This record gives sequence, C-alpha cells and structure tokens, in this order.
Amino acid sequence: MTKDDLINTVAKLAKTSKRTAQDAVNVTFENLVKAIKKDKRVQVPGFGTFSVRARKARKGRNPQNGDVINIKASRTVGFKPAPSLKKGL
Repeated sequence: MTKDDLINTVAKLAKTSKRTAQDAVNVTFENLVKAIKKDKRVQVPGFGTFSVRARKARKGRNPQNGDVINIKASRTVGFKPAPSLKKGL
C-alpha cells in the first residue's frame, strides 16, 4: 500500500474529500515523527511500538570492489508489531 492508497482509503471510509484525508494522514505521520524524536518510543495499541534503536559501529564491504569499509554507529527507528497484529499475519 502506498501513501496515496492510504489517503484514498481514508477518504472513502470517512466519506470526506481526498484533500481532507491527505491532511489527516500527513498530520498523523508528522506527529508520529515528533513523538518518536521526543519520547524515543510510541505505542499504538493493537498495532505495535515504534522505538529508537542504536546500531553499533561495524565493518562492511563495498559491493563494487569488495573493499572493507568502516560503518559508523547510528540510530534508527525500529518497529515491533503488537501480538494481535502478528497473530493475524
């Protein structure tokens, strides 16, 4: 599903215009990003938990020539599905 598919579905189910649905979807994602940056964790009951995860520095390989390269430590967002979502898959 693409973002456009999500907007169309929200507009259809909420019986509203596509523009209103687009605004609602955009605001939702913007607030998720803000909450993850601020709290480092966002729980959505019945869906799952988004959390900031740390990646350690490690060695990798350049796929073009096979040279060993150093990959710096970084942070990323991880997702853990709720048991009800996981069970339904």
